[in-house]
Amino acid sequence: MKKKIQFSLVYRDMWQSSGKFQPRKDQLERIAPVIIEMGCFSRVETNGGAFEQVSLLAGENPNEAVRAFCKPFNEVGIKTHMLDRGLNALRMYPVPDDVRAMMYRVKHAQGVDIPRIFDGLNDIRNIAPSIRWAKEAGMTPQGTLCITTSPIHTLEYYSKLADEEIAAGAEEICLKDMAGIGQPAFLGQLTKMIKEKHPDIIIQYHGHSGPGLSMASILEVCKNGCDIIDTAIEPLSWGKVHPDIISVLSMLRHAGFDVPDINMDAYMKARALTQEFIDEWLGYFINPQNKIMSSLLLTCGLPGGMMGSMMADLGGIQTSINNLRRKKGEKELSTDDLLVKLFDEVAYVWPRVGYPPLVTPFSQYTKNIALLNLLTLEQGKGRFVMMDDSMWGMILGRSGRVPGEIDPVLKEIAAQKGLEFTEADPHTLLPNALDDFRKEMADNGWDCGQDEEELFELAMHPEQYRNYKSGQAKKNFLADLQAAKDKEQGSTMSIEEATAFKHAKADAIVSPVKGQLFWDFQGDGEAAPAIEPFIGKEYKEGDTFCHVMASWGELVEVPACLGGKLVEICAKQGSKVRKGDVIAYIQREE
Repeated sequence: MKKKIQFSLVYRDMWQSSGKFQPRKDQLERIAPVIIEMGCFSRVETNGGAFEQVSLLAGENPNEAVRAFCKPFNEVGIKTHMLDRGLNALRMYPVPDDVRAMMYRVKHAQGVDIPRIFDGLNDIRNIAPSIRWAKEAGMTPQGTLCITTSPIHTLEYYSKLADEEIAAGAEEICLKDMAGIGQPAFLGQLTKMIKEKHPDIIIQYHGHSGPGLSMASILEVCKNGCDIIDTAIEPLSWGKVHPDIISVLSMLRHAGFDVPDINMDAYMKARALTQEFIDEWLGYFINPQNKIMSSLLLTCGLPGGMMGSMMADLGGIQTSINNLRRKKGEKELSTDDLLVKLFDEVAYVWPRVGYPPLVTPFSQYTKNIALLNLLTLEQGKGRFVMMDDSMWGMILGRSGRVPGEIDPVLKEIAAQKGLEFTEADPHTLLPNALDDFRKEMADNGWDCGQDEEELFELAMHPEQYRNYKSGQAKKNFLADLQAAKDKEQGSTMSIEEATAFKHAKADAIVSPVKGQLFWDFQGDGEAAPAIEPFIGKEYKEGDTFCHVMASWGELVEVPACLGGKLVEICAKQGSKVRKGDVIAYIQREE
């Protein structure tokens, strides 16, 4: 009898591994029925990881998005799963126990079936409580092994962790090969070890395609008992993301496995919709380098999911380093030069900080240490001199035990700084926090929401939620989006051509008189300068756009022409304008 293999579409991770943002609620509602129509997925990754946080950054409500996306899958029996960072839950730093426990109640109520619970250090102390809380909330906890390749990450190491997670109540195990650097033969042997000891435990493999090993790894784990494989779809598959479902199905079918058929008409619909989302706005925040596979990733072990942010960080450091090199009369470094240097530096730093598995947030911390080392080495200051609290927190044990030994040099630096190492259980270092956040909700008159999901969101992402509620997040996002559009146009056109293209679709708002610009008219004859309107703000035909105080004292209203979306502001609040000066541009609805 053929071994049956099931498949998950990691729709959330496809986006996170490609760029900064996630699709909006309305976009997720459109893609969900098409995913179902494809007929080959028994699971879909709907949220978790950075999903909730980046939704808030875009001025969107993540709770509404998760409910809407999960609902159609729940109705047809497709399991939904989310990425859960254990001690850090849905953010990059530790979360109090009461907030972590609440997360499972909220997410289960929103329609999420399975939390994939991982710890960046593979510390069972950060995983076991989450498994318990997930079970209490009615979810199916999936314990996770963060896969990497190092002298201390042996078969015995991972087999022991799987035993501990299953003993804590995990009903499934995920092999999370987040950087795609797990060696295929090793992963096959590990799968076999776990299955022989725990034959009823479901094993799911998650791999990234960046270094090029993922297809071989999928075949090896399936030959040794794996049950479910994570996959992606075009146009976001491959590159530094995940293997495509079409290729994985073909390979496994020809290898003798029982795999489902795929509705190619539906696949093409899903492909077209995803491309539409990219073209509409998400693509402006996708780094093209994430579409390129690279064997260099094997040398540093960094995960595909952080390539976008890493390339952005690299650009900033590159400018500083090249400024220093110019002053010294040395040749400037290209992006490729610096990338190789960074990979080499990560390889130097990683064993010295104890071989933390390179997964969120510890991949970021390790990469940041290496990146700053490159800068301080260029400055002649040596290594490990620009490290923040989060980096030291990893090294000192505040987030859990690193698997290896900390280098004596770092121990000496810690002692000089008066920093102490700790063996304390990380979750005991945090007091409960829900009561304080509940009071903040009440003080602001904010509704705690269905199943208290809004309270949870504030407690999980305080800064981002407050900006979302105030409207500042949406303003910031729209400004960033417009800037990204302008930058893309500017990369293919001259400044004059880009300006002409942008203005061709927009109406100029011009001052009818000479005077002083006021964005707000506050009644009773009082005019006061106010914060300028935000890029992306919508106006209707006949709306008042601003006022100009004429030299003779009359406050002259300036209309928003035919209405549309504000795309450029040319005059600041309170500034002096002449008759005919362009104040702003409003793009008409197409």
